[in-house]
Amino acid sequence: MAASASEESAFRRFLELLLRQFRGPFGEEDPVPLRPVSNHITEEELEGECLDLCLQHLCRYNAPFSLAAALARATTNEILQSDLSALHYVPKLLDGTDGVTQFDSTRLSRMVFNKLHEICCSWVKDLPLTRRTHPYFETSIHAIKNMRRKMEDKHVCLPDFNTLFNLEDQEEQSFFAVFDGHGGVDAAIYASIHLHVNLVRQEIFQHDPAEALCRAFRLTDERFVQKAARENLRCGTTGVVTFMRGNMLHVAWLGDSQVMLVRKGQAVELMKPHKPDREDEKQRIEALGGCVVWFGAWRVNGSLSVSRAIGDAEHKPYICGEADSDSTVLDGTEDYLILACDGFYDTMEPEEAVRVVSDHLKENNGDSSMVAHKLVASARDAGSSDNITVIVVFLRDLSAAAEEEGGANGHSKWTGNSFDGAQGDGGDDKENRGDYQGSRAQHQYGAASELTQDTREDSLTDRTSLALGPPTGGVLPVAAGAKERPAGRCGPEEPGRAPSLRERRDLASGAVRHRKSRPAGRSRRQGRAERPAPCFPGALAARQRGLSRRASSKTERNHSGSVHRAPRQRKPGSGCGSGAVVTPDSWRGQVPVISSSSCRLQQQ
Repeated sequence: MAASASEESAFRRFLELLLRQFRGPFGEEDPVPLRPVSNHITEEELEGECLDLCLQHLCRYNAPFSLAAALARATTNEILQSDLSALHYVPKLLDGTDGVTQFDSTRLSRMVFNKLHEICCSWVKDLPLTRRTHPYFETSIHAIKNMRRKMEDKHVCLPDFNTLFNLEDQEEQSFFAVFDGHGGVDAAIYASIHLHVNLVRQEIFQHDPAEALCRAFRLTDERFVQKAARENLRCGTTGVVTFMRGNMLHVAWLGDSQVMLVRKGQAVELMKPHKPDREDEKQRIEALGGCVVWFGAWRVNGSLSVSRAIGDAEHKPYICGEADSDSTVLDGTEDYLILACDGFYDTMEPEEAVRVVSDHLKENNGDSSMVAHKLVASARDAGSSDNITVIVVFLRDLSAAAEEEGGANGHSKWTGNSFDGAQGDGGDDKENRGDYQGSRAQHQYGAASELTQDTREDSLTDRTSLALGPPTGGVLPVAAGAKERPAGRCGPEEPGRAPSLRERRDLASGAVRHRKSRPAGRSRRQGRAERPAPCFPGALAARQRGLSRRASSKTERNHSGSVHRAPRQRKPGSGCGSGAVVTPDSWRGQVPVISSSSCRLQQQ
């Protein structure tokens, strides 16, 4: 079915604006916007890498996902049908034999972006007929590095699965996944790029999606283990995937990343995470000759705290790559799904997560755009120090329901324990039948490799905007009504900002000092010399005591003849005029949680 006139107009306008920024073709010496993480990729990895490069680049410019999926598919098909012999790389093994044929990733990415630019130029003149876009499920996504040194989580959102893989005459299909890496991010990146490709390639994909998911996990694990051996990688990843086809929900998982279904305001358990303390997992590991011991947590052979994962070749067969799956019929009473890593579920009980979502919707009159931010902040406030990734997929149009409920009385009827009025059609779920007519927020693809650089920011927010203009400087547009700030930094007026150490000390003493910016041309030392003395009680006395100690400090000479100055002894209260003693524990637990709504995507 052809796209509507409004969609075609929006697609053309987007392509016109994209081509103003995305200039090509790229020469041999020109840098490319992105390239695969690995220097060399195999033939089986070509399709996933090409799709990922196109989707990452297009979604940086907030492309409508259906258009981005169609462009990515067209580009990938052209690449796979091209002569790639010039990209071949055949490594020599230690025994003198040839290794697996691979492709140079830099040259491949240059070819991909040249082809993508060529197709965009063609489509802006003659846009081919495309499928009519289905109103997607509304999603809210947020991910933070938290207190970990690196971000090792990855997530994928493919709302228009049929367009991305050119699947015609089929029910609407969507794919969502969260991967939680450990020991490095390579396994999580690999799974986020290739698992959905491996899913479609399974022969039983059409007849048994749940079993196809399990086979896709197994194949992804086997190929990453081979890649790890070639590139000397020592890492792994857990993962949870939800695949929706029509009114069927299929779930598959490895490890302790989880998905939770909420139906009529009540949490429904869909899965049990793979942890070593599970009795069946413990028996399986011990039958293979391994052991499960307590070392801060239950661990396999005293090492990993999960019993199944993709990768971890040195821990196999104890850490296996066999996924479990489950299928559920969606009858129209479901509210939403929460996919998250263990950084979220280790500190948040399902009932608490439901309460947080319900309270947020009640406070914001059904606006669900920032629900994931609230859940991430709640998990961090509850004590989580791990990477946290949360995807909330709403299975009902909650905002429209809130407006319908509150239209007559002028207020919303959201309650704390349920989603009243989530269906406005007397119990008949129009969305699952595909004839829902209301406006819905669309998804943005969660790019697989967007956080692979060490310079990445602490937070990542994926939200779709249909604004037909690319963000400047690689910054995603800020939500409507929010003030634009640099990524990773919050202004003092932001309620979610954590105070600095200086502010914590001042707050403990009951006073806040305001620092003035020094005029241009004045040195920092001059500015410090002219800065007025602090005007809180006792500051002058503290300053005088410090000067007197400095003037009267005595020197001592040790046996070697070197001069040793006696250390100063700070008296209690000398740093604060109120006499309060500030210790690290005096402000711990009272710091607001950082929850940034902006994200800067670094170009490679």
